[in-house]
Order: sequence, then structure tokens, then C-alpha cells
Amino acid sequence: MQTPREILTDLWTLAGGPPDALDSVTLTGEEPQLPSSFRVAAAAQSSVAAAGLAAAHIWKLRSGQSQQVAVDMRHAVVECRSERYLRLDGKPPPPAWDAIAGVYKTRDRRFVRLHTNFPHHRDAACRVLNCKAERDAVQAALMQWDAESFETAAYAAGGVVAMMRSHEEWSELPAAKALAPLPVLTFEKTGEAAPKPWPRGNRPLAGLRVLDLSRVIAGPVAGRTLAAHGADVMLISGPDLPAIPWLTIDTGRGKLTSFVDLKSEQGREQLRDLLMEADIFSQGYRPLALPHLGFSPHDAATINPGIVYVSLSAYGHAGPWAERRGFDSLVQTATGFNHAEGQAAGLDGPKELPAQMLDHATGYLMAFGAMMAKARQSREGGSWHVRVSLAQTGRWIWNLGRVPNGLASEDLKGDAITPFVEEASSGFGQLKSISHSAKLSKTPAFWTHPSMPLGSHAPQWPARP
Repeated sequence: MQTPREILTDLWTLAGGPPDALDSVTLTGEEPQLPSSFRVAAAAQSSVAAAGLAAAHIWKLRSGQSQQVAVDMRHAVVECRSERYLRLDGKPPPPAWDAIAGVYKTRDRRFVRLHTNFPHHRDAACRVLNCKAERDAVQAALMQWDAESFETAAYAAGGVVAMMRSHEEWSELPAAKALAPLPVLTFEKTGEAAPKPWPRGNRPLAGLRVLDLSRVIAGPVAGRTLAAHGADVMLISGPDLPAIPWLTIDTGRGKLTSFVDLKSEQGREQLRDLLMEADIFSQGYRPLALPHLGFSPHDAATINPGIVYVSLSAYGHAGPWAERRGFDSLVQTATGFNHAEGQAAGLDGPKELPAQMLDHATGYLMAFGAMMAKARQSREGGSWHVRVSLAQTGRWIWNLGRVPNGLASEDLKGDAITPFVEEASSGFGQLKSISHSAKLSKTPAFWTHPSMPLGSHAPQWPARP
């Protein structure tokens, strides 16, 4: 079984990082940290460390200075549950899930999971089931369905659900076979462009501009991480787009936030103007949604030669599930994690991982990929497309191996979290939140901008340093 350092080395090698940079990294802490049969702590530490090392690498390219990077395993694990530990004016988060979200039995004695935190997804599931949005009504309706038939029908109707599969069942699907030969993240050159010079600045990403078109956890965590290293990150949303407020507060630290209506030509023109001056375009829209609006990777490379374009999807860019919507909890269910964790716990049913680890690890891998592609652009030129997906991150975590008796570990208590909490004012009130867990010796990570309500800023870039 690989050590966290060996896992990090593989990620670094995949992205073309210089081998000697790994000598500057210190990883501390012991597994398992959280009760799980999977190596969630190793995944947290290595993905955070990869992003931190990428920031240090860029700093060396910009300044000629090396620096040390240190990541404590417990801090990384806590940051990968940051939404749990957020406190607003001393108050904990509200319930994370919609009233009918969660696991249900079906007629064929299988299990399905519904994700209904967005109203249109809840409405789609209830239309298919022809029932009220009440747990008992949903369960009664699902007893008239076989699990896979409901999964197919719900997706066709615009819902997001998953049938619980074993890892073996998942691995036999064409969707899984299409992803199996692919690495955890991919880099593709999408066009020719001259190398872009680094702007002035005293932080790794100072002066770099990032458009963040993402919601929920993975994509927003990527933007938050880039902001922690000094980038100007602008979160683009719309007044009519559903959002989960608590997640918006937690992942909005360090960002500007603007409303742009992509359904209108005026809004698309605003985004084109922003894109022309951006360095990184990071998006988590459903596949084909942005290309239909004129913002595919190749469109972006035409608008702004030299752009780094980062795409997040649920089930990867290859295979019959490439356009399928999804969230961490559903991908866990569909790909075998819930089944395996349930078996390890001796349950006759699913058990979730103790963190939204597919989301958080994917977020750090997105930030890592974006920075490594930007470093490559500065040397070689070109426009670049980085692809990540929850399913590929899940496959990566699965292949890290299992923790014997990991489920017997105690969960982290409050006093274990306290050293990692920082306090700041925000546009919502006084926040207590989790600091960034990658510690850089010369350019420490921090967030310049407070978390603000969506749409608080004009859609225009601040002046570069």
C-alpha cells in the first residue's frame, strides 16, 4: 500500500512536475483519522499537498525562490469537512439535506439514493414517482419500481439519483470501462498561443485571474484554493440559479462574486469580456451546457489564446454516462463506496464515507491541475484543457486501498478541530471557519476577500498589482 508521499509523487509525476520539488514537502500525521474502511485521510493529505506544491512551484518560476510545503494529515481531513465546522455568528450549519433526500428501498430489494437539495431535482423525482415530496410517500412510490428502471427514468426526467451498486457491478458497466484507462486528471492542449508572462505580485498566484463557474463543493473548493494562493477569483452565478447557502458561505472565502445571466446575449457578452482578460476558466456545468452557449474549451481558446480551461464532471468525459448529472453522494452510491463501506460495517445497506471526500479531493485536484497547466503555459505556450471528475477521483481513492479496522476509529471531536479554526468578518456576519491546510514557508496561504452574498460585486476585474 502506497504511503501518502508515494501517492503525492504519482500525482506530481502525472502533471509533469520537476522531481526535485518533492524534496521540499513534509507530510505529518497517521491514518486513519476518520472512521472509514477507505483511505480518506491519505486522499485528503495528498490532494491538498499536490495543490500546495503546485503553488510553491509557480512561486519558484516567478521569483526563483524555493520554499517548504507542509501538510498535516488531520488538518487536511478537517479541511475536507470544512462545511461541517463553519459557524456564523456562533451558530452551526442548518440540516445539510432536503427533507426527501437520502436512501430508499425499491421493489427489487435494492437501494436508491435521491439528491433533492435543488428544487428542480426534487420536482423531477416526484414527477417520475407521481407522489408528494414526503419521505413516506416517496418510499411507498419506490416500492412500485425496480432500482435501475427508476434510476434511468429519473435521469431522463432531469432528476439526479443513483442505484446502489457493488464495485464489481459498477466495474462491469460500459461507463466504468470507458473511464478505467484514464488517469485521475487529464491535460490536453487545445490551441496554439505564446507563453504568457507572469504578472507582478508577491504571492504565487498574485495577478492571475480565475473565472469560477461552479456550485456546491468540488468546483468551489478549487476556486477557494486558488484564491488562498493569491489569485483574483470571480465566482459567476445568476439570481435564478439555485444554491446551497451554507456551502456558498464556506467556499466563497477569498472570492469576488458577480451575477451574469448566461441566458441573455448581454450576459454572454459580459462573460466573453471577462474571459478575454482571464488566465483560468474553471467550470462545473453539466457537459455540453457551456459549449451550447459558446464557451467550450476550444471557444475559450479562440476568445483568449493561452487560457487554461478546467472542466469538472460527475462521471467523466468518456463513455455513456459522460453527460449524466451527479453529486458526491450519488457517485459514492453508484460506484461501490456505499456498498463496500456498508459491508465493512456489517450493515444490510449503504453507508456513506465520513466526508464528502470525492468532492473535496476533486476540488484540490482541480486547483492542482489548473496551476500545473498554467505553469506549463508559461514555459511552452498553448491553450490547455484540464479534466477532472468525481468518478475518476473515486476510482483513484478506491485504488489507494483499504484501512483494516478503519471503521473502529473514533470520529474527530471538537478539541481536535480547534487548532485549525480561524475567525473573520464577512458579508453574512462573523465567521469561524477552517484555515487552509497547506503551509508554505515563504508565501503562506490566506484569503484576501471576505465571503460575500452572491452577486455582491460588479462583473469586472480588479486592477493587477
